[in-house]
Amino acid sequence: MTSFRTPPAGAFPALRFPDWLELVEDRSAALRKAAETADGQARVPGCPDWTVRDLVAHVGQVQRFWAAAVAAGPASRPPDPDAVGDVTPSGELTAWSARSTALLLDALRAAGPDLECWTWWSASGSPATAGAVARHQVQEAAVHARDAQDAVGAPEPLLPALAVDALDEFLHIGFGSMDGWPHAPARVALVCEEGPAWTLILDATGASAIRVAPGGGPAPGASLTGPAEELLLALYRRVPYDGGTLRVSGDAELVRQLVVWSPLD
Repeated sequence: MTSFRTPPAGAFPALRFPDWLELVEDRSAALRKAAETADGQARVPGCPDWTVRDLVAHVGQVQRFWAAAVAAGPASRPPDPDAVGDVTPSGELTAWSARSTALLLDALRAAGPDLECWTWWSASGSPATAGAVARHQVQEAAVHARDAQDAVGAPEPLLPALAVDALDEFLHIGFGSMDGWPHAPARVALVCEEGPAWTLILDATGASAIRVAPGGGPAPGASLTGPAEELLLALYRRVPYDGGTLRVSGDAELVRQLVVWSPLD
């Protein structure tokens, strides 16, 4: 696998379509590797209602859905179930999962990064393209691979460039697609130890993420600072936001409200 180095201080990683494809493949393989060492009925700490088998099946179903969405090209609706096909795992689960990943990657490669397709985030104004799907699927595979690793007690760190890119995608796509912020208007700063930082503007229209220089822009009501991996996992509610390597400054209740509001899939 390509070595994705930590970006220079303050810089965002220049990950592109080929990188996202490689990372989808790599993190999906990491998910399967962890699942192979686990009891299929073991519970997943990050998704306590799921077993490891449920987790692998979910990721495969998601990958098959997005393969059909990308293959359909420009569309105003998600793909029909007939286009997606049967998403019930059959045969040996890891082989079925590997085929799911291959279907997604084949569709993405055939489409190229700029082909438009249906996405659930199109109304946010963010790109609705095969490239955007590839970027989002890195996040999906990476977080769930970490879930599987947690289930077997062997979590591995995320590559810093992946974590920074996934965090940026999460703030712009995940939060950017949310309905109105249900509390008083506020600003929250997310600051990576690797350098990049964002201000998340929260108001009745929803959430808008702005990339800023650390310490730049209007003073936020609260800040959450730490490694990009921990910030991403905290927003996914996989690790505590107020412990470990993460540091809260300002209004801690505002950070709590943000974390419990964040969208999860």
